[in-house]
Amino acid sequence: MFGSLGLDQDAAEVYRAMLAEPRAGVSDLARLLEWPVERVRSALDDLARLSLVRRSWEKPGELVLVRPVVGLNALLWRQEAELLERQRQIADARSAITQLISDYEESTRIRAAADVEQLHGIDAIRLRIEEFAHDCRHSLMTFADGGAQTPANLEASLPLDRMLLERGVELRDVYLDSVMKDPQTVDYISQLSDLGAQIRTAPTLPTRLLIFDRSTALLPADPTDTSASALVLRGQGVIAALLSLYEYVWNEARPVGGGASRDRHGLTGQEQAVINLLAEGNTDEAIARKLGVSVRTARRITADLSRRLGARSRFQAGARASELGWIGAPSSGAD
Repeated sequence: MFGSLGLDQDAAEVYRAMLAEPRAGVSDLARLLEWPVERVRSALDDLARLSLVRRSWEKPGELVLVRPVVGLNALLWRQEAELLERQRQIADARSAITQLISDYEESTRIRAAADVEQLHGIDAIRLRIEEFAHDCRHSLMTFADGGAQTPANLEASLPLDRMLLERGVELRDVYLDSVMKDPQTVDYISQLSDLGAQIRTAPTLPTRLLIFDRSTALLPADPTDTSASALVLRGQGVIAALLSLYEYVWNEARPVGGGASRDRHGLTGQEQAVINLLAEGNTDEAIARKLGVSVRTARRITADLSRRLGARSRFQAGARASELGWIGAPSSGAD
């Protein structure tokens, strides 16, 4: 009963004792409760703060019990006043929240009406991805370039991907072949596959890309720094072009677990991509970025291909590959 009025256990016990023995002093209360005197004094201080006891006019230094009908009712009225004030504050907060939600929905409606929206910073990008994921109803297609995914990316993505798959959304992801050497990313891909996602890998990818419900796309404004800024695209023409690009890459990509394959020249998909990138004039750094591997690994692949071609320079390797018909379809472009 007393707890709801702000009395702790000790104060409540002393108050009950004073109700039973209104003339009891501090020593008497300590004896009745079998407490140290200081514990009784601390509880009396709390009772005085709540105006349930007051200092005696007749005996200065002592405390006397305020009549319960006065003290308890005053305490109850105080609680009621605080409750009414809290209810008023909640009503004001509800009104402010309603206005904020209205303003936000209006700004969202305005953004949604635009064919192009630019986002700045990783926080804005991830928040927008969360919004699109929660609104997604049918499909999500992604290109996950950049090689092995960072722990932060995996941690941010898994709850959203699980939510989408449990809701029956079709999820198709294309990763770089190189991620299959990263245990964390492989474990993540395995979890998604078990939940029903369709996963494939490709030697290179044109860009990082997400397409929600075949109507809204998100891709980096600067492919060399995907966390700096991003573009949200909604125009029918550009979405149609991105969908065609996605389907082309998807059809060329290899299902996870399908095993590495080589073409008629004995080249893996990754080696074929390196040949194309060399022919286009890409640097070792650019090749490494496009494959999602270290520069050292890119140089090792290039050196091995040059040895197999009997070439002593990058130019000679490109010329020799062209003579042998090793150069295939164009890759994602030179730097």
